[in-house]
Amino acid sequence: MPEIEEKNRCPWSLFDPLLTKYHDTEWGVPAHRDNSLFEFLTLEGAQAGLSWLTVLKKRDNYRMAFAGFDPSKVSRYTESRIRSLKQDQSIIRNELKIRSTVQNAKSILAISKEHGSFNNYIWNFVGGKPVRNSWKSQTQMPAKSVISDAMSKDLKKNGFSFVGSTICYSFMQAVGMVNDHIESCFRTDEL
Repeated sequence: MPEIEEKNRCPWSLFDPLLTKYHDTEWGVPAHRDNSLFEFLTLEGAQAGLSWLTVLKKRDNYRMAFAGFDPSKVSRYTESRIRSLKQDQSIIRNELKIRSTVQNAKSILAISKEHGSFNNYIWNFVGGKPVRNSWKSQTQMPAKSVISDAMSKDLKKNGFSFVGSTICYSFMQAVGMVNDHIESCFRTDEL
């Protein structure tokens, strides 16, 4: 059996194999599909008050519960469907977070109509290309930024919820709008 090369990684990714896989294959990779952006916005909002690992473990269930994060389908969820999701133990059963996902789907559709896509709108906050940061350690990483403050304010103005600045910054990290891999991490230069 070939030996697996040890690689330097961001410290947060070392606590569980699921976190490591997510770090190595997804975190910080620029995402441009509206469904993917909607998924990450939803999952980051779902994480509020919880750990990212908790959310990752429920990710496939979220994809089923929210129609593969198709905003046009989720925007049509009825009160009956919302009540059903509140009973679904495979996702985080927080009514405000569930309702937020439905409302955010409606807001994504409205923004897409105005900007051509949610991708066009959201990536405009970083001028269409990732911001590359240079952190020596995870402790230097901010929880929010001037850009995430502006994004949060504009998303709220457009009817979104569960989009505070900290959630927006985490979203930006997840979808590659900012490259926050620490300098010694092997993914820094790959991205």
